[in-house]
Amino acid sequence: MPEPAAAQDKRVAIEARNIVKQFGEGSGALRALDNVSISIRENEFFTLLGPSGCGKTTLLRLIAGFEYPTEGAILLDGQDIAGLPPFKRPINTVFQSYALFPHLTVWENVAFGLQMLGRPKAEISSRVGEMLKLVHLDEMAQRRTDQISGGQAQRVALARALAPAPKVLLLDEPLSALDYKLRKEMQIELKRLQHETGITFVFVTHDQEEALTMSDRIAVMSKGKVRQVGSPWDIYDKPAERFVADFIGETNFLTAAVSGVSNGVAQVKLKSGADIVATVAEGFQPKNEATIVVRPEHARAVPQGGQLSGMVENIVYFGTDTHIHVRLAEDGLFTVRQQNSRAQSCGFAIGDRVGIEIAADAAQVLRD
Repeated sequence: MPEPAAAQDKRVAIEARNIVKQFGEGSGALRALDNVSISIRENEFFTLLGPSGCGKTTLLRLIAGFEYPTEGAILLDGQDIAGLPPFKRPINTVFQSYALFPHLTVWENVAFGLQMLGRPKAEISSRVGEMLKLVHLDEMAQRRTDQISGGQAQRVALARALAPAPKVLLLDEPLSALDYKLRKEMQIELKRLQHETGITFVFVTHDQEEALTMSDRIAVMSKGKVRQVGSPWDIYDKPAERFVADFIGETNFLTAAVSGVSNGVAQVKLKSGADIVATVAEGFQPKNEATIVVRPEHARAVPQGGQLSGMVENIVYFGTDTHIHVRLAEDGLFTVRQQNSRAQSCGFAIGDRVGIEIAADAAQVLRD
């Protein structure tokens, strides 16, 4: 999905233009990327998000220079770099495995890339000290990397990649090996590092929460195509396609009859007979019937009334909130997410008949 014109308001650092990447030939050929075009801005935390096999890592490898496109161009500051080898690109990569040298100290690992570039000793010493302070590891400079924790190893890998001051830093699922609590801490740390260095970060993940937490913008990918590009708010609250809505968080899908569309808003009739208004995804083509999406937290279960009605089939307590699963008479299962109160329970029991109120402007018509 192309970006809206309003988004093109900052200088582009990296651009992938009509990229096709095919592995193999003939009937056994695999098209990993199918006419992909994205623009990543300077000083942006940009995330490629999607399930395994969607093409996100292939696109990252093309930017890094580890693979070459079958068709299309990779541009850095407007210059085509698709034919340049990795060492001639001002781009560094942090891999999932970190690829540290276990027999070297933290200081020596961070210095290694600068030494390979032939930087003066004084510059190397100053830069390594600066990077270790940036990642809060200056007191561990002389410890070997086989004697540090996984989170510390990740920081060393980041410091080493940042030390040459690349224009773009690529991160290939670098948090996947960490436990949940440490992963949450490193999400905040990565965003801090990106902000403080001003370097463009391109992050690859299949974790929706990671993408929403850290990104300035997200490209959601599926089957070698970019399905939608936008801010975390755009992707979550205004998904354009069913795949995006279903992949990002929990959601409810309803079938509705569309009676009219004007200025990006549709008048729709639900199967329950209720008439509501819904925003329309970019690219929506007017049709009689469409799928609309409503996030669980944008609806409320009530004893009676509402635009929908059904029977409580299950209640799941999550600590901060409770999910109420309602079997609708007309359109399957609908989930309501209700924030918990210390004073009382959710107020309903399995088997209760309830109504569902959909918040104003909560519904979105999908283009597919």
